[in-house]
Amino acid sequence: MEVKSGAVDLFGNTLNSLLECTENGEILSKQAPPTIYMVPRMVRDLSPSSFTPRVVAIGPLHKQDEHLQGFEVQKTTYLYNWLHRFGMVSEQTLGTCVEKVIGSIDEIKACYAGLTTYNDLELAKMMVIDACFILEFIQSALDRVPSGTNSLIGESIALDLIMIENQIPYFVLENIFECTILASEQMREGASLTKHIKVLVRLYYYFIEGKVKVVRDASAPDHILGFFHKYFRPAESITSVDELGIKPHSAMELHRAGMKFEPYVDEKWALAMKLELPLPLFPWFHNFFAIPRFSWFRPPTLRMPKAMIGDESQYILKNLVVYEQTQLPVERYVTSYLIALDMLIDTPEDVALLVKSKVLVSSFGSNDEAADMINKLSQNIPPLLYYNQQWEKLDAYYNSYWPHTLAGLKRTYFNNPWNIIALFAAFVLFALTVVQTIFAIKSAYGTSVASNH
Repeated sequence: MEVKSGAVDLFGNTLNSLLECTENGEILSKQAPPTIYMVPRMVRDLSPSSFTPRVVAIGPLHKQDEHLQGFEVQKTTYLYNWLHRFGMVSEQTLGTCVEKVIGSIDEIKACYAGLTTYNDLELAKMMVIDACFILEFIQSALDRVPSGTNSLIGESIALDLIMIENQIPYFVLENIFECTILASEQMREGASLTKHIKVLVRLYYYFIEGKVKVVRDASAPDHILGFFHKYFRPAESITSVDELGIKPHSAMELHRAGMKFEPYVDEKWALAMKLELPLPLFPWFHNFFAIPRFSWFRPPTLRMPKAMIGDESQYILKNLVVYEQTQLPVERYVTSYLIALDMLIDTPEDVALLVKSKVLVSSFGSNDEAADMINKLSQNIPPLLYYNQQWEKLDAYYNSYWPHTLAGLKRTYFNNPWNIIALFAAFVLFALTVVQTIFAIKSAYGTSVASNH
C-alpha cells in the first residue's frame, strides 16, 4: 500500500506541476516577446565587440560591466545639464519623470528578456537617468557643444546607443521627453522626439546619398535601434522569396557580360535596386556602342544605393540584422540587402569594381578587408531576397548568347595583362603572316606573268 500510495502522490504532484507549467506557458504565449535582449551566443561569439558597448551602458543588460563603470558617474552631469538646459525645476521635473516611469514599470520589465537583477526602485532610477543622458547627449551633438564628456569618445557613445543589448524602451524616452522639454516654458518651436533622435541617425546613416527619411507607419518603434530600422523600410509592401532558384553572379562576372553599376536613390525605399536592360534587338550592340542619352542604346545597368562600408557600418548592420532575425514581425529588409551584396561580392576585385562604379565607398585599408566583412555579415543567415525579380532578370541576361559569350571571351583572353599581350602578339603575328602571304602570292604571280611574256 505504501508503494502504491507513494506512486499516487508522485503522479498527482507531477500532474499538478505540469498543469502549472501549462498555465504559465499560456500566459507567456499571450505576452508580447521582449524587444531588448542579449544576442544569442552562437551569433555573439562570432563578433562580441559588435554587440558590447564601449563607453556607456544603457539599460540593465550591461550595467555591471566592469569596463563601463567609469562612465556611470558622468551620467549625473548629463542629467543635471538636461534638467537645467530649458530652465526646468529639478525636483518638480524629476518627480513627474519618476511618476511616469513607475506607472509603466511592469511594461518596462516586459521589454527585457531574463531581467532578474534589479528591483523596481533600481530599474526606475536607471530609466530616468539613462533617458535623460540620451536626450542630453543628442542635444549637445545638435548644438555642437560637448556636454560633460570628452568629445573624442562622442562617436563611440553614439555607436553604443544603437546596439541591441544597450537599449531602453522607446516609450520611456517619449515619456521623459514629454516631462522635460515639452513641459518647459523654453520649449523650442516644433520640438519632437522624432526630430531629436534623427540627429543621432544622421551620424551613422549607412547610405550617403539622398535624404534621411523615415517611413511613417502606425507602429511605435521598440527602441532607438528599432527607430533606426524604420529608415530601411519601403513605403509599400514588397514580396520576398526564401530561396532563389537561380545561380547568382558576382559583380565581375556581370561586368564581363557588359553590365554596368551606378548609384541609385529611391525616395520610397532606401534599399531599392533598379535593373535597366535595353531592348533585346541587338544585344552585342549595347556592349560596344552604348549611347547614354537614349535608353534603348544604354548598356545594361544595375542601379544600387550608394553605401559606406567600414568598421562602424559593420557594427550597425550586424545589430540591425540580429534585430530583424529575432524580432517578429520585423521585416528583414537589411538582411535581404546584405545577401544581395554578398551575391555580388566574392573577391576583392568585385569590391574594386563597385567602388570604381561609385556604388560603394570603402573606408577599409584594402579591398580584401571589405570583401571579407561583407561576406561575413550574411554568414549563417537564412536566405531571403526582396530583389528576386531583378536577380532573375540578371541571370537571364547573363545566360543569353552575347553577354555569356562576351563574358567568356573576357574571362579567357582579358583577365590579366599577360593574356592581353599574348593575344595582341598573336594578332600581330597573324596580321604579318597574312601580309607576308599576300606579298608572296603577288610576287609569284608577277614572276609567272613575266615568264609568260
